[in-house]
Amino acid sequence: MLNKKMLNKKNTFLITGGAGFIGSNLAAYLLQNNQKVIVLDNLENGLNSNIKFLENLYGEFNFIKGDIRDFNTCLIATKNVDYVLHQAALGSVPRSMKNIHLYHENNISGSLNILESSLKNNIKKVVCASSSSVYGNTPILPKVETMSTTPLSPYALGKLTVEYYSTLYSNTFNLPTLNLRYFNVYGPRQNPLSAYAAVIPKFIKSFKANQNIEIYGNGEQTRDFTYIENVIDANIKAAFSDNKSNGEAINIGCGYKITINQLAKTIKNILTSTGEIIYKQNRLGDVSDSLADINKAKKLIDYKGNITLDIGLDKTINWYKGN
Repeated sequence: MLNKKMLNKKNTFLITGGAGFIGSNLAAYLLQNNQKVIVLDNLENGLNSNIKFLENLYGEFNFIKGDIRDFNTCLIATKNVDYVLHQAALGSVPRSMKNIHLYHENNISGSLNILESSLKNNIKKVVCASSSSVYGNTPILPKVETMSTTPLSPYALGKLTVEYYSTLYSNTFNLPTLNLRYFNVYGPRQNPLSAYAAVIPKFIKSFKANQNIEIYGNGEQTRDFTYIENVIDANIKAAFSDNKSNGEAINIGCGYKITINQLAKTIKNILTSTGEIIYKQNRLGDVSDSLADINKAKKLIDYKGNITLDIGLDKTINWYKGN
C-alpha cells in the first residue's frame, strides 16, 4: 500500500465532496496520518454523520459547507491549500438520464470552478475523480486508457469532459492535474439507503435483513470492484506523483472481474441469507462489462490495487455488521 514517507510532512488537503463515501474515507486516512484536511461539501448527497465522524478524529480538520457551483466558495476553499482531491459530483447513471442540466451544472461547471480556483491559488496538484463509465459499452476487455471513449450517459459524459478540462489546465495553464478512472468503488460508510446506492452495500443491507435483492438484466454483466483502500492509495500517490503524470487519465481498479450473479451469491452465502434474487429490466445507460487494465497506474504512480475482492468484501461486510 501507501509509502508513509509521503505523509511525513504536514500538508493541507482540500477534499471536495468530503462528506461522501470516498471523500470521508480519504479525509479519515489523512487525518490519521497527521495531515490538515479541509472538506468542502454542500451536504445534498454527503452525510452529516460523516462530518461528525471526521470531527471526532484526532487531527486538524475544517469543514466548509458550500457548493462547488459557486466560484467564490471554491476560491476561498482552495486558499493556502497544497493538494486538491476533487471527489465532489452527483453520482448515478440512471439519475443523470433524467437530470441532464443538473448534472452538467454540478459535475462539469462545478469542476471547472475547482480547476480555475486551484490555478489562481497555485495548488501543487489537483487529483480529479473520473469513472470507468467513460469507456461506454465497448466489448473489448480489459479497458485500456488508449481505447476510444464512448460515454452512454450524462454522468459519463460529464466525467470525460472534466478529464478534458483537467488536461487542458495542465497542458495550457501549467496546473498539475491527474484523473483517476474509478472502477466500481465499495467499502465502509457507503450509503446503502440511497435510491441510487451502489450494488455492494445494497446487496449487503438486503441480504443481512433476509430481504430479496434486485438485479437489472440477467446478472451476467461483469464488474471490476475496487476496495476503498485501493482508492485512498491511488489518490495520495497521485497527489505526490511527478510531472510525468500531469494531465493524464489512469484506471483505478483491481484487474479482476466478477458477474453480478456471482457477487450476489457470494454475499448471500457469507451472510447465510434467505433473501432471493429478483431480476428486472436492463437500465438505460448501464454498460455490460467492465475490467481495468492497471498497468499505466502502476507505471505512473506505483499503484498496487492489492486489496482483492475477497478481502475487501470481508472487510466491508464486517463493517456493516457493526454499524
